[in-house]
Amino acid sequence: MDREADVTVTSVPAVEDTREPAAPAPRPRRWALVLLRTGAVLFLLDTLFQAALAGLFVTGDVDLLTWHKHNADLLSALVAVQAVAAGVLWRKLRAPVWPFVLTLGLIVLLIVQQGLGESRMLGGHIPLGMAIFGAAAALTYWAFAYRPAPPVQPVLPAQADGGRQ
Repeated sequence: MDREADVTVTSVPAVEDTREPAAPAPRPRRWALVLLRTGAVLFLLDTLFQAALAGLFVTGDVDLLTWHKHNADLLSALVAVQAVAAGVLWRKLRAPVWPFVLTLGLIVLLIVQQGLGESRMLGGHIPLGMAIFGAAAALTYWAFAYRPAPPVQPVLPAQADGGRQ
């Protein structure tokens, strides 16, 4: 019995994908790391320059004391920029908190340092300057050694089940 099967092919309408496209991964705030690195290098070099100005002043060039004072103001501005960058790194890129705390400490130390210098208390002014230089070196090293963690991409409910509905 030859029965020909009557086969009818019908097209199945495509199911429209109603899922939202995945949001692009958030861009890390790399500018803060670049700013901290730049600020740390400038602060470190300027701290070294500050020590050179002090040394030249001690040898008798009295005019360099004015430069030394103005350079102290520049150091204060540089460390303020570093504090902002370190704060952004800590809060947004999950960096350790200690660089932020260190920059805030450097702000306080620079205020004390300027007060000691203006009152000519060199017994405290010179060792504190060395400590500031050491802290600047540590912060500069960390700024270049630090590697931010990759950004965490949120898992959307549609992605969690493999896209199956």
